[in-house]
Amino acid sequence: MIRYILRRLLQLIPVFFGTTFLIYALVWAVPGDPFSGKCGQQACPQAYIDLMTQKFHLNDNLFVQYFKYLGSLFSGDWGETFNGSSVGELISTSYPITLRLALVAVLIEAVIGLTAGVLTGLRGKGFLDNLVLVSTTFLISLPVFVTAIVLQIVLGVNLGIIDASVSDDPSFGELIVPGIALGSLSMAYVARLTRTSIAENRHADYIRTAIAKGQPNSRVIGIHLLRNSVIPVLTFLGTDLGSLMGGAIVTEGVFNINGLGGLIFRGLQNRESATVVGVVVLLVLVYLLMSLIVDLLYAVLDPRIRYD
Repeated sequence: MIRYILRRLLQLIPVFFGTTFLIYALVWAVPGDPFSGKCGQQACPQAYIDLMTQKFHLNDNLFVQYFKYLGSLFSGDWGETFNGSSVGELISTSYPITLRLALVAVLIEAVIGLTAGVLTGLRGKGFLDNLVLVSTTFLISLPVFVTAIVLQIVLGVNLGIIDASVSDDPSFGELIVPGIALGSLSMAYVARLTRTSIAENRHADYIRTAIAKGQPNSRVIGIHLLRNSVIPVLTFLGTDLGSLMGGAIVTEGVFNINGLGGLIFRGLQNRESATVVGVVVLLVLVYLLMSLIVDLLYAVLDPRIRYD
């Protein structure tokens, strides 16, 4: 297991360098004047342009800029915006909020999606199966921002059950409805994926063997069927955490949540490349970490999988 972990960590190194370089190149290669609008309605003084050009190494070629950025990143310096704000401080303020929102969304989609998928997968065709299929089709067809706006209007404006906007530092309770909106699409996928996986494994040879041995139905389902059926779902949920953190920009905008989504939006709007690159690099690290954790959990769920 230790050798496998070390091998996977070594494999993540070229992935990290490749993805971060691609992101860095795309963001810094955006055409236009990087100092446009930085000094209000007037053009920036040449002294300011020269200072910022030297500070951000804008005269260097792309590869030199990238490796200088990596050097600062590995030393704990995430860079600065053009107005002197620390990108690391901006991320440290916004990241916990987005992480809480993503965790709430993953928990909701896992509980509801798995429950619906298990029930329909075990019972087969019927009213509940048709209900889940229609509901998941409806959720898949709706964009996330539509779901978020509908929940905000109905629960916040019309019924007054929730606040239309969350506080500056929202608790887990305040993020339940935004989490439902954010995780609604993935919840539908989890339900369908679980249903399909269980329906296929119900007729597998190892299930028939367990039944023939006279094992209790609860053990056949809980130990044999669910453990093997949940593996593809686990893969989806693990990688979805990073997807939700990166895709929360619309949900955070609807509910006025001060998270990474708003930080990326303001960075793109103000052409603050350092902010955008810093946030995306963080999301890349989350993706890579979750990918490693999911791989390690495979061996826990399926005893046939062994890492040598």
